[in-house]
Amino acid sequence: MTPARPLQLRLTHGRHPIRLAAASLALVTLAGCEQNIYAPPPPPKVDVAVPVQRTITRYLEATGNTAAVKQVDLVARVSGFLQSIDYTDGAFVKEGTMLFTIEPETYKLKLDQARAAEAGAQASLKQAELDFQRQTDLVARQAVSQATLDTSTANRDNARASLQQAQANTRLAALNYSYTNVTAPFDGMVSAHLVSVGELVGASSPTQLATIVSQDPIYVNFNVNERDVLRIRAEAKREGRLTTAQLKQTPVEIGLQTEDGYPHAGKLDYAAPTIDQATGTLAVRGLIPNAERVLLPGYFVRVRVPVDTQDNALLVPDTALGADQSGRYLLVVNKDNVVEQRTVTTGPVDNGLRVIDSGLKPDDRVVIAGLLRSIPGQKVDPQLQKIQQPQASAK
Repeated sequence: MTPARPLQLRLTHGRHPIRLAAASLALVTLAGCEQNIYAPPPPPKVDVAVPVQRTITRYLEATGNTAAVKQVDLVARVSGFLQSIDYTDGAFVKEGTMLFTIEPETYKLKLDQARAAEAGAQASLKQAELDFQRQTDLVARQAVSQATLDTSTANRDNARASLQQAQANTRLAALNYSYTNVTAPFDGMVSAHLVSVGELVGASSPTQLATIVSQDPIYVNFNVNERDVLRIRAEAKREGRLTTAQLKQTPVEIGLQTEDGYPHAGKLDYAAPTIDQATGTLAVRGLIPNAERVLLPGYFVRVRVPVDTQDNALLVPDTALGADQSGRYLLVVNKDNVVEQRTVTTGPVDNGLRVIDSGLKPDDRVVIAGLLRSIPGQKVDPQLQKIQQPQASAK
């Protein structure tokens, strides 16, 4: 079409109506010469990746509390005035360390008295045995009567009994004397003292002096619900490890509230023989080495116990998952580059990636970025990426 020449319109009020109509027709003709063609936008680009496939370990996770393996109240087992406190409050002490001294002089004198009585009883027995031997010889020669020998025999037996009683009194006096020194029964931390020097202790009943608590190793107590107990016992039965000895070889890992992962590892130590009907749980206990004494009794801890392993598990980033009324889902790009919404069943998180138990195939292309641009039923331009492996949790 030949371009139209520019029109020069000179209009005056009330004049040249024909020239105005011609100008309007020329403008309409020019507009009809231009063509507006709609070009749809290209499909949006989204990042996709195939799921990671690897062997994983499934864990039973619970919460628990740490507890001392040994905790003993130190008491005064003899009466007397407290003579000295021989430790620093809150100190770690070794087994046999002197902690308290309770007026030992009185009990030392009683021990000396008992030993003297024992020595006298030994002398009396020796004399009685000599007399018995002499009377036995005289009776054999018929120099004395049988009654004299019977008396000598009774004296000897009485002397033996007296010696045994004296020996028992000596041991009792020695034991009471040893109680005047209160020592640590095992390695542990000793609490603040509950009595003061010069205070009368043990007068009418045993007086608590302090408490000692062991810290290495340390218990962790937790509960397992009945459903998990059934699952674990079924797995253990298949593997033939239901005995107590095999139970104690089961690893257990714990972590504090301020720690990442489960850095403290030990073994299971005990499982209750019955389910608590009130709570529907089984009481379980683990034993954790604690040489650095990082763990204190009474801590709230996270606990996990390995249950089984799964080969060729499928894992995706947690951020790729969505949720609606039907449950969790993933957006998958099919072979025609059309987005599909796939309902899936999720498992635990393993080293930062979510395990997909069902609903996903190893060769599926999962949308991992650009989720807002991925609309089910519409085409996308998939950009194949590789799922980055997060750092493994601390062990």
